Amino acid sequence: MPMDGRTSALVLAGKRDGATDPLAQAASVTHKCLVPVAGQPMLVHVIDALAASERIGQIRVAIEDPAVLQGLPQLRGLIATGRLMAVAAQPNLVDSVLTAAQGAAFPLLITTADNVLLTPDTVGEMIEGCKAQGADAAVAFTRRDFVLAAHPQGQRKFYRFACDSYSNCNTYWLKNAAALTAAETFRSGGQFVKHPARIIGAFGLLNLIRFRFGIGTLADTFARFSRRFRMTIAPVILSDGAAAIDVDNERSHGVASQLLEQRSPLTQAAE
Repeated sequence: MPMDGRTSALVLAGKRDGATDPLAQAASVTHKCLVPVAGQPMLVHVIDALAASERIGQIRVAIEDPAVLQGLPQLRGLIATGRLMAVAAQPNLVDSVLTAAQGAAFPLLITTADNVLLTPDTVGEMIEGCKAQGADAAVAFTRRDFVLAAHPQGQRKFYRFACDSYSNCNTYWLKNAAALTAAETFRSGGQFVKHPARIIGAFGLLNLIRFRFGIGTLADTFARFSRRFRMTIAPVILSDGAAAIDVDNERSHGVASQLLEQRSPLTQAAE
């Protein structure tokens, strides 16, 4: 644990499979994380939220080319103080996490560069939720009603359980280096709604069926995951439904832009 008691953060900003994202192509930038949303590159929004949180210490960005960070004037102050650093992204998600975690102080909060609606309050809520549950590893979710309240077009796919329907918030937490074994779950990618077969090896066929078709509650499902991994893996339910709206396509880009503009002090003053 960091000496100052703060959590380290890792932002995954590399190219998926080395390919240029369609949004990046449309914006004529090299990386998806550089696509402007409400006037700022995606990555800047995420870094700003993490840096503004008193709960976060060092911030690492997993990206193929560290020069991408140096090219953003908004980040140079954080780089100069050593609070922000680039680490080499790897060909797949889990290897990027394992590489970036080397030498990092734990606990470690992991999120993605397209998670542009992340806020310092959400970061604090996630960390408190992990500690309250005594988790070794945790995954952030929010309720369907919360997402739709944030924006009716914010998210179209949800995990359905007996207790409620939820959306993943692309935010994860690891208590210590031993919890990195849970990262193996995501070696083939974390988009379980789109590719449910990816969790068969990690969770087993019975758990896959329960997870996919909502048999039992979310807590029951994670209790089974915990037994399989022999560590406490907990879901943390975030109160801000916007936390589930990442920028993956033109629709979500428009939604995120609208919500960020509504948050702008100038917009709020005008209202």
